[in-house]
Amino acid sequence: MTAHGPIARGDAAIFSDATRATFAAAYPDRPVTLAHGLVGHDLLTLDALAVLAERMPASSVEYNLGKLPLGVRPEDTPTNGLTLGETIRTIESNGSWAVLKNVERDPAYAALLDAALAELEAIVRAATGPMLHREAFIFLTSPGSVTPFHMDPEHNILLQIMGSKVMTVFPARDETLVPAQKSEEFHDGGHRNLVWQDGFKSRGTPFPMTPGDAVHVPVKAPHFVENGPAVSVSLSVTWRSERSVAEGELHSFNALLRKRKLPIGQVSQQPERQGIRRLAYRIMRKLGA
Repeated sequence: MTAHGPIARGDAAIFSDATRATFAAAYPDRPVTLAHGLVGHDLLTLDALAVLAERMPASSVEYNLGKLPLGVRPEDTPTNGLTLGETIRTIESNGSWAVLKNVERDPAYAALLDAALAELEAIVRAATGPMLHREAFIFLTSPGSVTPFHMDPEHNILLQIMGSKVMTVFPARDETLVPAQKSEEFHDGGHRNLVWQDGFKSRGTPFPMTPGDAVHVPVKAPHFVENGPAVSVSLSVTWRSERSVAEGELHSFNALLRKRKLPIGQVSQQPERQGIRRLAYRIMRKLGA
């Protein structure tokens, strides 16, 4: 047993051999259910997270009322009227959602992130190159809360620590769900929330999650999350790759071209191989285009 809880690198694996094999078969393009060994970790209790949250900068915390529609504009997201510490300590009854961003800036949580990703690093490196820009996020949600339809720019594994939820994941690169222009805006700093249509639901795959479950979410695979009847705590471990960086560069390049009414290019399923277009984007950016 370590100072930070019952599960630690060298004490017990976070991901078993079978889980790593499942992940290797799915990564990087397919969502898949995994298993993990972080349930009960001392760093992931509500009390520990409230203490962590209160020492984090305001820019690293986001929280609001949790009972939202699947589609909501960022400016329409309602606040809950509480402080962050109050939100976490009373989350069972206050109907809220909170995320602690970049918890890897705290040394103890950085060690936890490193331990988890170290077990997957060889698999990732073989498929998409070195793990870049590693980050960790912790989500706390009241019973019945909803995280609206959105996408994220990173490779992501969401680990369920406490409570239950259903994460519904949609195919990445489906322009019916995410039009090309939305991808361009997103990579230019636009919000992660997406426009929801009721007809989309049949395109998604629901992944029920209880403590010990995890889900691999591919880069920019749209998803929404519906929390179960109890408080939920989830840990998200993320990284970038040359592939995800290349995709961002190519969509940003298309945004520049679109603004100038020039023909835009296709972003392939292996954008890291589109070297000429990436170089052209970097030159234009350096020139201040």
